Amino acid sequence: MDYDFAILDFADESDEAVARRRGWIGAVLRGFREDRPEDALIDRWVGHYRADDVTVRGAWLPEGEFGAGPMPVATYASLDKTLNAGRELLPLRMVTDVTTSATHRRRGLLRRMIEDDLADAVAQGVPMAALTASEATIYGRWGFGAATLRKGVELNTSPGFGFRSFVDTGRVELVEPADAWPHVKAVFDTFHARQRGSVEWPVQYEDMHSAAFDFESGSANRKLRGAVHLDAAGEVDGFVLFKHGEKNSVKVDEMVALTPEAQLAFWSFLGHMDRVTTVTFNLFHPEDPVVWALTDMNRVKTTEVEEFLWLRLLDVPRCLAARPWAADGTVVLEVDDAQGHASGRYELTTSGGVATVSRTDRPADVRLTAETLASLYLGEVEVRRMHHAGRVEGAPDAVARLGAMADLSDPPYSLTGF
Repeated sequence: MDYDFAILDFADESDEAVARRRGWIGAVLRGFREDRPEDALIDRWVGHYRADDVTVRGAWLPEGEFGAGPMPVATYASLDKTLNAGRELLPLRMVTDVTTSATHRRRGLLRRMIEDDLADAVAQGVPMAALTASEATIYGRWGFGAATLRKGVELNTSPGFGFRSFVDTGRVELVEPADAWPHVKAVFDTFHARQRGSVEWPVQYEDMHSAAFDFESGSANRKLRGAVHLDAAGEVDGFVLFKHGEKNSVKVDEMVALTPEAQLAFWSFLGHMDRVTTVTFNLFHPEDPVVWALTDMNRVKTTEVEEFLWLRLLDVPRCLAARPWAADGTVVLEVDDAQGHASGRYELTTSGGVATVSRTDRPADVRLTAETLASLYLGEVEVRRMHHAGRVEGAPDAVARLGAMADLSDPPYSLTGF
């Protein structure tokens, strides 16, 4: 079947365009098993996509085919923001809203759209692509690799909950989410500039974090609560957004602290609220000090560990130069990439934490796929572990040399889902 592939103009207000974008949004929600969209949701969605200049792709049944109409059988969208690569904020092509109708799977629809979009990113000089996936087995074939992990925790705050010696020299204040938003955005921007692995927020985060709109209910979010932490000088250095749940529980939606003191202050605030015995958070920072600050470290239970941010290198020299390096050295990498964007041999030389990278004809010291290179990029997993998993090939001394250069002591962290 010859599908009708098209890029939608979300600024077009013609009857046909309005029907197609409504059908496109409906197809996305159908693909993720959500309710059919109402007008309020569509208006927000269109506004967000216009503000972020999102490229909206789809595949439709050709006119005259049974089932043809404004709703596509496959959807795909992308926008450009930034990734904190460690040494700089790297331009990033963010992929989102990828669905294929259950009756049109395995017909190359996603392949066509994702390869067209990655080629466009290359043409536009965007060196990296990213996504957060609902299934972990789909995107490796296109060179995406899991680059950060998402850890969920449950904190038992029943009687006896307490800290060893924590004293907050600042204070936590409850603030309505709408009033907190300017502080939330300022804290996140500072966090994004300093945290390796962070991805810039798309526009819809303002609606979500200010409680202006809840994408589940289709109206204002009446359950969301917010608090900020002020340091000793009265400056905001952190925020937490949360909801009260059933059985004396609190679910943290988002928490960002710019200092360890602010991080512990939030846990103390949440844990000492009346009629709260459980606090959950599914984006726990890997260096959060709370476990070791509690009098009983067993009150923090890990509930889940899953891959979160997936990366795809499109310009290998540009990407490798944007991240930090742990040791001086030289190694020749050979990258296998089915799409060709990252294929080739690269001489990687690091000095003083900075890399220089150039293509070379020299024999490779280490061989790996584009997917594996992406998983190693932020330092979430060690080179040695990938070698043991059979995903990095090379002599032991070459693998060890690359590990010394690439493995970083501080973990990456991302809290932006898209």
